[in-house]
Amino acid sequence: MKDYEKKYQLLREEKLEDIHSTGYLLQHVKSKAHVLVIANDDENKVFNISFRTRPSDSTGVAHILEHSVLCGSKNFPLKDPFVELVKGSLNTFLNAMTYPDKTCYPVASCNDQDFQNLVHVYLDAVFSPMIYECPEIFRQEGWSYKLEKPEDELTYNGVVYNEMKGAFSSSDEVLERKIMDSLFPDTTYGWESGGDPEHIPELTYEQFLDFHRTYYHPSNSFIYFYGNMDFEEKLRFLDEEYLSKYEELKVDSEIPLQKEFSEVKSLTEKYPIAENEEERENTYLSFNRVVGTALDAKLCTAFEILDYALLSAPGAPLKKALLDANIGKDIYGSYEDGIYQPYFSVIAKSSDPEKMEDFQRIIRETLEQIVRDGIDPKALEAGINFYEFRYLEADYASFPKGLIYGLDILETWLYEPGQPFDAVQRRAVYESLKGETQTGYFEGLIQKYLLDNTHGSSLMLVPKKGLTQEKDHQTAEKLAAYKAQLTQDEIEDLVRKTRELKEYQEASELPEALKCIPMLSRTDIGREAGHFFNEECYVEDTLLLWHDIQTNGIGYLDLQFDLAGISQELLPYVSLLKNVLGYVDTQNYTYGELFNEINAGSGGINCGIKVYENSDAPLGYLPMFGVRAKALYSQIPFVFQMIQEILFGSNLEDTKRLYEIIAQGKSRGEASLVSNGHGTAVLRATSYDSPMAWFQEQIAGISYVHFLENLEKNFDQRKEQTVENLKQLLRCIFRPENLKVSFTAQADQKMVVTEQVYNLKKKLYTEPVEKPGFCAACAKKNEGFKTAGQVQYVAQTGNFKKAGLEYTGALSILKVALSYEYLWMNVRVKGGAYGCMSGFKRNGEGYFVSYRDPNLKNTLEIYQGIPAYIRGFQCDERNMTKYIIGTISAKDAPKTPQMKGAVSRTAYYTGTTQEMVQREREQILDATVEDIQALAPIVEAILSQNQICVVGSEEAIEREKDVFQEVKHLIS
Repeated sequence: MKDYEKKYQLLREEKLEDIHSTGYLLQHVKSKAHVLVIANDDENKVFNISFRTRPSDSTGVAHILEHSVLCGSKNFPLKDPFVELVKGSLNTFLNAMTYPDKTCYPVASCNDQDFQNLVHVYLDAVFSPMIYECPEIFRQEGWSYKLEKPEDELTYNGVVYNEMKGAFSSSDEVLERKIMDSLFPDTTYGWESGGDPEHIPELTYEQFLDFHRTYYHPSNSFIYFYGNMDFEEKLRFLDEEYLSKYEELKVDSEIPLQKEFSEVKSLTEKYPIAENEEERENTYLSFNRVVGTALDAKLCTAFEILDYALLSAPGAPLKKALLDANIGKDIYGSYEDGIYQPYFSVIAKSSDPEKMEDFQRIIRETLEQIVRDGIDPKALEAGINFYEFRYLEADYASFPKGLIYGLDILETWLYEPGQPFDAVQRRAVYESLKGETQTGYFEGLIQKYLLDNTHGSSLMLVPKKGLTQEKDHQTAEKLAAYKAQLTQDEIEDLVRKTRELKEYQEASELPEALKCIPMLSRTDIGREAGHFFNEECYVEDTLLLWHDIQTNGIGYLDLQFDLAGISQELLPYVSLLKNVLGYVDTQNYTYGELFNEINAGSGGINCGIKVYENSDAPLGYLPMFGVRAKALYSQIPFVFQMIQEILFGSNLEDTKRLYEIIAQGKSRGEASLVSNGHGTAVLRATSYDSPMAWFQEQIAGISYVHFLENLEKNFDQRKEQTVENLKQLLRCIFRPENLKVSFTAQADQKMVVTEQVYNLKKKLYTEPVEKPGFCAACAKKNEGFKTAGQVQYVAQTGNFKKAGLEYTGALSILKVALSYEYLWMNVRVKGGAYGCMSGFKRNGEGYFVSYRDPNLKNTLEIYQGIPAYIRGFQCDERNMTKYIIGTISAKDAPKTPQMKGAVSRTAYYTGTTQEMVQREREQILDATVEDIQALAPIVEAILSQNQICVVGSEEAIEREKDVFQEVKHLIS
């Protein structure tokens, strides 16, 4: 760092022991850009450039700009360099995000040259975008009038416009938006940074450009490098190519504090529901309080712990008091940080407006009692251990940990540029809080911030039928009135602009422009596939699949029980059972005490259902009930002890508690069907013909949520049978002959685990039981599911193996080509959908699906054009290499120890051998244009089965109902 003192001022250097790094806080001398370097030996390098962005309305300008700057720049004059990077980069992360007060552009890669390429393209995008020369970018990504012929109906279109129509179709997202608005009416947090569809069309092109001129300047930037790299080279490049070209600019972007309220606000807002949904028991009640600022690390961490101890943990006193009073069927909440002024919320879902007074009274009385009597120290200990374990494990699944560290750092750095390191030095905070569990510290926080604090709101979100149609009608009337007052020349101008936008979107990139995007070569990619870590061991006749991996002292346990013998009528109860075990009283603990005991001594225990495709299995797949846990090696015996407490000591006869779990599951299941509409539609359509998908649909899809809806509605009549069914499942599932064990850890733990498995086996059920099994009732239905939303999720699926065709690694390349070429161009760019996806599995299943799509039938017609696109597929060696690199990128992403164990276990149960993955990798690396063209029959086989499912708006489904065999409501 010393060599670059002339260009950068070193403000602070600090050893970051928690993450084994050294941090350097710098400021660029000329431009005053804020720069942070975290140096360590992590090969997964991360770069992020963020800007403090402060919207002053809900037109979504920050969000639209985030999309738009990635649509070409001075040095990379392509329409979509972002897509070209995705297709041809070994990135481990590549995206951009809009927050209420910042916009972030992070990338990550393990390859040095690839990382440099990503950094270069992203810096050019934010500082020199093509938005000034090309207004079509704004019209495509933000909003535009669409009028193809003078006599047509005038409509709006745009990627962000349709994305946010989808977001505003989610009642949970509407509630979150309204809460922020209620707490921060005078600051940027009172506006919708993503954009409100009602206000997005108010944004002008010039306002859009002004926002970039104002905020996208180095003086307002926060630049972050993380990992193992030549930092002096990176800082030199940053200075010479970009920062040195700018003088300091005073940017008014600081986030002001909201003035505290003199009294708590009470508000009522509305959200849409479908015509068939009940208005009774469909209201949200919320209690919200602002808690300090993000700069107080101890306070923020303490409130995370309080959220756990008061509300989020099963049996937490605030949750329990509200459930016991029947205030709502689902009680949850959160401590929302990531903004300058965090806030704490308590939410009752599936409630009624007349319960608001009791809701607030019970919260106050419960909190007053807790302050008076003290919080259970065990709950605080469990909460501290829960968050500290996650912090030390630093397992963020597919997200690079350097990325998460960087985003966490922004939570203080953005508001106090001299205070960036608190988020990655939290061990001392946890140690401090451990000493506060019995000092009254936490009780004092409750008194100050939740009881005495007037900076808050009591917000009701009430349902209204027809609200979506009402807004759509208002929009249509507004557009019709606008069109009616236009002259013929002005109408022709709209038609011309619509045509020009389409021509811009369809125009091919110039070959010389494509070559400006830096890329790797095939020789930069290793030919050897990653290895599995599977060692077959046995405890008597029980498989112990050992994954010998360095796990930093944490063991990952998976107990899996074969479900093939379960009867047809009990199938949905299997999924209910996974939500019950660990969440009801046991022989020695109440369910709240159980949860705290587990989290105080481990990284957690949970149940789930995993289905492995395997054509050699009796059903053609392996359905397994899993009990999973993670713990420090020293706590492995404790974990087995607690698993036995759950499996053999659970009280399944507490029907009051069972009803609470069922009602909560119904509420969250219904919300998930809508928010995950693309997954919902794909699974349902695949289940028409696939026994494996049919099983998954019964235990996790629309069928399961409808089962919960029916069970909740008729619980009084069915509760005794429900208890008996759950007991019967215990006897049928948790048997020694059903058990297979998987453990990820170092080999020196094998004797400990073997002994624990041996002891567990002796406790499993052995009395004879019937194992009738089940038979998939597959039937093509081609359903359209109506929701209160404004967008569609359009899925078409099929199985190419039924046509005698085989899986090949080249299908992975086709997925990239479709997702970022044909489908991207036709469904997203031209169609206005927010997303489009495809997939092909080794068992022959394939799918095509859109996400937050304004269209329905048009998207299905686009799918029909895929075979012709494949047959006509052409690209030169450079572009073919790009597709191959983009395909390998997903396969070579770094994996955490837990992920390596999980991938190895999946390979074992699915029968995937090292030879298979090596062959498929070679098929990818050696693929030619002809290999891609040869895949057309595979897609034709999928489409020929005509399996369609759409989750979408009531109006669109009804308008296009000739597409379906059955039309029904998603929520029954």
